[in-house]
Amino acid sequence: MPRPRQFDEERVLSAVQTAFWDKGYAGTSLDDLMTASGLGKGSLYGAFGDKQRLFLRVLREYDEANDRMLREWLDKADRGIDVVRAFVSGPFRDPGGEQARRGCLLANTAMELSASTAEVAAEARRSYTATSAVLADAIRRAQREGDAAARLDPEVTAQAVLAGQLGLVVLGRIGQDPAALEVIAEALLTGLLPAA
Repeated sequence: MPRPRQFDEERVLSAVQTAFWDKGYAGTSLDDLMTASGLGKGSLYGAFGDKQRLFLRVLREYDEANDRMLREWLDKADRGIDVVRAFVSGPFRDPGGEQARRGCLLANTAMELSASTAEVAAEARRSYTATSAVLADAIRRAQREGDAAARLDPEVTAQAVLAGQLGLVVLGRIGQDPAALEVIAEALLTGLLPAA
């Protein structure tokens, strides 16, 4: 009979996620994962599988948490347009710019691994499809509330918003000034979401 786990799985996954996010998949060694998790190789891989399986689990949980957060924003927001604005410019409002330089775990991973790892490409497509759907709902709401032009196609506009935000994430990752990114984000939003 298997022994019960003697560690906090959620804490371990969070620590491992931080290690992968800081160094990328290829740059994160087994030693890094053992140090972050506080587990030995046997315990770590016995509980979560090999490095790739562990990484894919961490990535899926990250994506699902972001999806829940975006849906909660939409449920609680005073106006639909606020959700789109927060999605585009939120990562660049960190005063020290650390969030902008760190980037997004999914975007970083998609750039690093999508061409070589089919599972990562599939997860990125799944997650970006879910994000686009929430953004389209926010845009429809903004149209009903008079904050976005009725002529906009919500699905296409949502995909354009996502593409623009991902471009900003890449610029942040390479060290672009966060204040400049905020200005670009505002221009992006003005262009893609003209007022009604």
